[in-house]
Amino acid sequence: MSLTEDIRACRLCATDFGATATAHAPRPVVWFRPGARILIAGQAPGARVHASGRPFTDPSGDRLRNWMGVDEATFYDLDRIAIVPMAFCFPGYDAKGADLPPPARCARTWRERIMAELGTPALTLLVGGAAQRWHLGARNVTQTVAGWQNHAPRVFPLPHPSWRNTAWLKRNPWFEAELIPALRDRVKEAL
Repeated sequence: MSLTEDIRACRLCATDFGATATAHAPRPVVWFRPGARILIAGQAPGARVHASGRPFTDPSGDRLRNWMGVDEATFYDLDRIAIVPMAFCFPGYDAKGADLPPPARCARTWRERIMAELGTPALTLLVGGAAQRWHLGARNVTQTVAGWQNHAPRVFPLPHPSWRNTAWLKRNPWFEAELIPALRDRVKEAL
């Protein structure tokens, strides 16, 4: 079995997911191929992605593609872009309807093998706090994203592109004024 087939067959979190407010079964969403030029390290699939089986098939994906300056065909080209979240399955909602965090066991189980198989991409986008903690040891998303130049040109830390972060984007206008143009230039170079 290949690594992607192993991940697709994973059911490590079945009991945990069954106990969530959504009471769903695992459905790992796997979207990577060795040699991809860009790695998007995200959080975990949301409910829409769980249903579609394809990463970022939601408004967050629209926003992320806009930030990157790429169309859907480029974004979903496995030879160009690998999308490897910290957890491959939708973790579910809590009793109040909020997304649960990515289960840490997923990254512990799969991350090192995936990174070894991917090789070294020209560009890595760290989308959200979980990816930034794993890859950079960062604890504060705002500080990490504000210090993006410390990691560029190979790594760009980004906030999650969720609608929930619209207020964050308004409070931090430097993100769209400074980081996004640099990110788009770097994406073009990497592709």
